[in-house]
Amino acid sequence: MKKTVLYSTLVCMIAFAVACGSKKQEAVANNDEWPEMDEFHMIMAESFHPYKDSSYLEPAKANAIQLAKVAEKWVNAPLPEKVNNDEVKTNLAQLKTDADSFVQIAQSGDSVKIGEALTSLHDQFHKLQEAWYGGGKEGHEGGHDKH
Repeated sequence: MKKTVLYSTLVCMIAFAVACGSKKQEAVANNDEWPEMDEFHMIMAESFHPYKDSSYLEPAKANAIQLAKVAEKWVNAPLPEKVNNDEVKTNLAQLKTDADSFVQIAQSGDSVKIGEALTSLHDQFHKLQEAWYGGGKEGHEGGHDKH
């Protein structure tokens, strides 16, 4: 009896794990996720909001290299089907270029130039985010938190 219960529990656990894994793969296949965008977004939010809210640039300076690394990872990742087009590829390449430039500008110590470059990088990111949220049937406002 104990073996039957143990066996049944084990089978249920395995079935649950497989079902959860399948849903994750299905979400990516159905263009419900763009993990590289989400990763970049988290770092951008940590960098941009302190500047936007109170002109505080230290988080942006500290995150500059990480922004460039994640931008490179993003530009080299496969694109979800709904954003796999020349415009998005061009915008991703520009984001990488801007992120790479931001690393140097962030080290310059010129607050005005750092703020301008950060704002430009943020705006470039939003072009990609708008392509993602605007590319689906739900439209731009579907689940997107505007900065």
